[in-house]
Amino acid sequence: MDASTTPPAAADDGRARAVGARPRVMVLFGGRSGEHAISCATASGVLRALDRDRYDVVAVGITRRGEWVLADDDPDRWAIRDGRLPEVEDTATRVLLPQGTAERDVQVLHDGRLGAPLGAVDVVFPLLHGPFGEDGTLQGLLELADVRYVGSGVLASAVGMDKHMMKLVLAGSGLRVGPFRVVPAGVAPDAATLGAIVDDLGLPVFVKPARAGSSLGITRVDDAADLPAAVAAAREHDPKVVVEAAIVGREIECGVLGGRSGAAPRASLPGEVVVAEADHTFYDFAAKYLDQTGVTLSCPADLPQDVVERVQDAAVRAFEAVGCEGIARVDVFVTADGEVVVNEINTMPGFTPYSMYPRMWQASGVDYPTLVDELVALALERPTGLR
Repeated sequence: MDASTTPPAAADDGRARAVGARPRVMVLFGGRSGEHAISCATASGVLRALDRDRYDVVAVGITRRGEWVLADDDPDRWAIRDGRLPEVEDTATRVLLPQGTAERDVQVLHDGRLGAPLGAVDVVFPLLHGPFGEDGTLQGLLELADVRYVGSGVLASAVGMDKHMMKLVLAGSGLRVGPFRVVPAGVAPDAATLGAIVDDLGLPVFVKPARAGSSLGITRVDDAADLPAAVAAAREHDPKVVVEAAIVGREIECGVLGGRSGAAPRASLPGEVVVAEADHTFYDFAAKYLDQTGVTLSCPADLPQDVVERVQDAAVRAFEAVGCEGIARVDVFVTADGEVVVNEINTMPGFTPYSMYPRMWQASGVDYPTLVDELVALALERPTGLR
């Protein structure tokens, strides 16, 4: 991998604050979704990885009500410790993005009064997961402000967030996806409808909010009588629900990085998630973030070389099909006969100490700080304005 060993320069379009100035990176996290705490934990990892001698780092948190506040840039403040989930709280210091393409400065309000501007920001590193952050809404706001950012744009973020639309795009691009059905928003499924879903998909099934992550609201259903409760649980996170047939196979993940200067995206070595069934019936929220003792993340996965190559190929094809930029994690199943079934793509995968994405790149020879450097460099390359 050709990641730079020196700080990437700020773009030559009037944004740099001074010749030779360190790129200013705004680490943005928190947000209104149910994944607020996971976003904070992800920010902890990125804040720790960013070299303060190479980057001018600004931490900005978004509260659960949507206020943007100047935040503590100490990584320890946002880590998950002893089961305690971090949270962004409102402060008297609010942050405002530029209000048009002619403005470059990020503004700060103290007790409602305009203070000295924070100055121009070269790259926003948006580490929000779920709705109002990973779904294209935040990306649209940054586009309106003409600010460069890490990761996928509006359309790819929206498609990647919605499991229904994502599966349609992936299948339409020739990738194999598992059977699924959708319970639309506003529809109260009756017994006949739910019975038809079970008849089509069999049991068990996995019931998921269409637009949520971190395994929030997901239920494994082994008895058809439990399906109504599972749909209700998913709807606590999203009114649209996806019901997926269970795929018998190994749970494999693969990281993808965008290519520099128009080069092809790059795939990491795959990793494998192995869940101890005595502790968790699937890779749920607790298994991901609170109880790693019941989960083994194997990097690289023990797969034949030809299967590794097929997983990597599927990951890159999924990245390109959705139109991703910069970063994504693609989750697949590898069946007993070696077939690769794409489960989903995550356009802003976690960067917590337990996350698979950085572990896979570590196994591929790219350590965490280098990975963060590369993502900043890719963001600095992206055009602004109409794309």
